[in-house]
Amino acid sequence: MKEYLSRSLEDTERIAREIASALKGNEVIAMFGGLGVGKTTFTRGFCAELGFEDGVHSPTFAIVNEYHGGKFPIYHFDMYRVMDEDDLYSTGFYDYLGKGILIIEWSENIIDFIPEDAIHIEISRGEDETARIITRK
Repeated sequence: MKEYLSRSLEDTERIAREIASALKGNEVIAMFGGLGVGKTTFTRGFCAELGFEDGVHSPTFAIVNEYHGGKFPIYHFDMYRVMDEDDLYSTGFYDYLGKGILIIEWSENIIDFIPEDAIHIEISRGEDETARIITRK
């Protein structure tokens, strides 16, 4: 387990870049944290490290955004509206496993279906408005 302190959006992106730089290309990144804590900001930095500078945004309505053309394919999921395994199955989640990096916002909603070897990233609010505590497990 490793804990990081972010004091800005730029810090959050830098921390994400550091974590992304050590990946092999088929990991599952399970993100946890409440509304507005910086999951999409983290994902933006993460994707930038792997060669995707533009177009990274929350897949809230699409459920999954695909980013191709960088170091590895990245599949960015938003599981906010996913409530059970039937919902999860309809997202195509199982079809994406092993085909690139999966980064999943709102992993709380599918905790029973996250692969055991997934990297867990928890983002919580810090002591002031812009501070965040980012924990990698």
